[in-house]
Amino acid sequence: MGCAIAYYLRKRHIAVTILERDTVGSQASGAAAGLLAPLGPLSGPGPFADLVLTSFALFPALVKELESASGLSLGYEVTGALRTVRNPRRIAHLRKRLQAWQPLDLELHWLEGNEARQLEPLLAPDIQAAIYAPQEAQMQAAQFVQALRLAAQKLGANIVQHREVCGLETHNKRVIGVRTRQGESFACQHLIIAAGAWTARCSEWLNVSIPLGPLHGQMLALDQASASLKHIIFGEAIYLAPRGANIIVGATRNELGFDLSVSEAGSSWLNTTAIRLVPELAQSQRKSAWAGLRPKTPDSRPILGAVPGWENVSIAAGHNSVGIMLSPITGLTIAELVATGKLNELISQFSLKRFAAQL
Repeated sequence: MGCAIAYYLRKRHIAVTILERDTVGSQASGAAAGLLAPLGPLSGPGPFADLVLTSFALFPALVKELESASGLSLGYEVTGALRTVRNPRRIAHLRKRLQAWQPLDLELHWLEGNEARQLEPLLAPDIQAAIYAPQEAQMQAAQFVQALRLAAQKLGANIVQHREVCGLETHNKRVIGVRTRQGESFACQHLIIAAGAWTARCSEWLNVSIPLGPLHGQMLALDQASASLKHIIFGEAIYLAPRGANIIVGATRNELGFDLSVSEAGSSWLNTTAIRLVPELAQSQRKSAWAGLRPKTPDSRPILGAVPGWENVSIAAGHNSVGIMLSPITGLTIAELVATGKLNELISQFSLKRFAAQL
């Protein structure tokens, strides 16, 4: 998220320094599957849908910009997605989701089981129905993050890696400096906290509660079967995403603190569930497994905007499982806030203040 914000700040000719504890993309953004599938987290129209869909619409132009600036290929593909059900008792629920999504102005099609298999022949014979969303897409998340980094640096952003922040220098209600464990001090005109699952650790420096923590997600890569999957498939609480010679299968959801370990139980569950959706994957070999930490908030919505009680501190965190998809709009609106002091209406409902009554 920091690189997206830096990119849009530099487009406004605002000097920016990123202090990165490890290397850029070494945590959740590098582990992400790179799905650009906005329907999943949405229950219908509203402020969150406006935020997600506005960000989703920015990708085609942004991908071209970043590929040109960085020289990297982002693997952006509009593959479309199928949201499936196997249990006949779940058909009514899927129809309700379709009704909730129809006002969102995305192209959607209801498919009976046989129609879904005509579109995606590898689907299991017991798939009862599906919603087809042809505009949903995917890309290589790790490449996207590196392209943002390179594009921001090309515009003049200063990105300092292997620098862990350990404290702040403050005066009245302003942060005037940032200290690192390496003994350095960086002068600060405006502090933006974009520390992902680790964001809450900054709360003690600011004397403010940030209700955010890590949610462990494990993923699996299988080799593609002899006949290749064409679309992103959702069903049985997982997704399958075709990615070149691989199929990405995700993801588990467990509260394990900051543990990034991968379990055989998690991999086995992902593999078994994938085979239920696409039986031919029983012939596929597991190639790799990995985990990332989603930054989870109590209401599964991001925290964006000014930090209460401070004149020059903003936060951009808590994007849960849609951080890659929300990175363009987050970068754009946080840069606008820093440059103008004005809060874009799109992020006005996602202030840290909404948790005040709960804290």
